[in-house]
Parts: sequence; C-alpha cells; structure tokens
Amino acid sequence: MTRWYGKLLGFIAGWLLLRHPGGGVIGLIIGHAFDADWIFPKKAAPYQVLGLTRDASDAEIDQAYRRLMSQYHPDKFSNASPELRAEAEKKAREINAAYDKIKTLRKR
Repeated sequence: MTRWYGKLLGFIAGWLLLRHPGGGVIGLIIGHAFDADWIFPKKAAPYQVLGLTRDASDAEIDQAYRRLMSQYHPDKFSNASPELRAEAEKKAREINAAYDKIKTLRKR
C-alpha cells in the first residue's frame, strides 16, 4: 500500500500557512514528494537486497550471499564493457553491505 498521509498533511499545512487554495496544492505536491521518497530516498533493506525474509536462517543467508556474489562478482566482468563492470561493482558493494548489516544485527 502506498503512503497517503504526506499528501493530506501537506495539503492542510499549505492551505493553513498560505490561507489560499493554491497553498493547499503546493502542500499537496510537497506531500506527494515525501510519500514517493523523492526527497529522502530510503536505502534498500538488507534482506530485500539478498532476496530473503527476516525469518531466514543463517544458512539461507550465507547461501543467498554466495549465490549473488558469484553472479555479480566484478572479476566475472573483467572483459566486459566499463559500464557493465562498474554496475557489477556497485551491485557487489550493495550485496556486501547488506550481508554485513545482517550479520551485525544477528550478532546482537
């Protein structure tokens, strides 16, 4: 379900602050930008990056990490175009960060 409360609060705040229907429209637009994560984009959840759910076992996490890293490891793209290699490096960094975050969360 998409968020809607940013639009509502933005509309009300814009209307009250500017005391004009145009203020409501401006507030609605700003509220939509917040709801769509245009202003403060959220980073992908670590479980989502690995394609798992929160109740995944440690073995499943390790297996998903190894599978994705074997697929996106930059050394596999050594003869590919520079753009494709850069994209693989970015994806590998994202996978490593997600795996590290999950491991530190599970240590606690």
